[in-house]
Amino acid sequence: MASSFKPEQARAPPAVPLPIPPLTKFKIGICQLLVTPDKERNIAHALKAIEEAAKKGAQLVLLPEIWNSSYSNDSLPVYAEDIDAGGDASPSTVMLSEVSWRLKITIVGGSMPERYGDKLYNTCCVFGSNGKLKAKHWKIHLFDIDIPGEITFTESKTLTAGESLTIVDTDVGRIGIGICYDIQFQELAMIYAARGLFIYPLNHEMIMISTTFDILIGYRLLLHLFMNPLHYTRLMFLHLGAHLLCFPGAFNLTTGPLHWELMQRARATDNQVRY
Repeated sequence: MASSFKPEQARAPPAVPLPIPPLTKFKIGICQLLVTPDKERNIAHALKAIEEAAKKGAQLVLLPEIWNSSYSNDSLPVYAEDIDAGGDASPSTVMLSEVSWRLKITIVGGSMPERYGDKLYNTCCVFGSNGKLKAKHWKIHLFDIDIPGEITFTESKTLTAGESLTIVDTDVGRIGIGICYDIQFQELAMIYAARGLFIYPLNHEMIMISTTFDILIGYRLLLHLFMNPLHYTRLMFLHLGAHLLCFPGAFNLTTGPLHWELMQRARATDNQVRY
């Protein structure tokens, strides 16, 4: 007797198709850098690594976390840059902008300490092939650790945690951005890989809209938000469905070897995206 099971009806609602990437095959350059106390030397070293990666055909180049600064609570305020001001206030991003435009590549610029007002952030900048800053991600999950006799570091002592998700369309596809310890929290990768439209109100509840029925609910939600402005002071729309997740990191040698590779494989497998 023939089965009445119809696979196409197994999902309700059906999955939203993943956006087609602009490129289906491209090279990625991953730059490992030895950081020194000399900021100018770090910038020059990163520039050379980017140029070498592009020379070998890389269309997307990634830098590591805190590549232009020593990674300590004492150093971060000293090396911090005013990214929005640019120019002499941010020589690291000036270099990334120039080289991305000159070589016509996309750069996920690892991360660097950023001074924003009276706060410091661990910030990842994404530059497009036109040299423009396409996105800026503030590390959400700060790394505080105390293993007696091994390692003690309290990132939150100096840095402020970010509160926003970052997903950006580039020449090589849609990329979800995180930084180092963000990888430990699977929900972030799951949200980036999800297909559909998300509404992100201030209360941090993620509301997904993926079908016509859900869109009607979304309009009702928007009406409620605008009728009750005191409840929500910020509203953000995210068209998700990332092709690639980039989480530049600088994991320590105590806990890093135990789970850094494992976490990458888990996030890639669970969410069926490149990591």
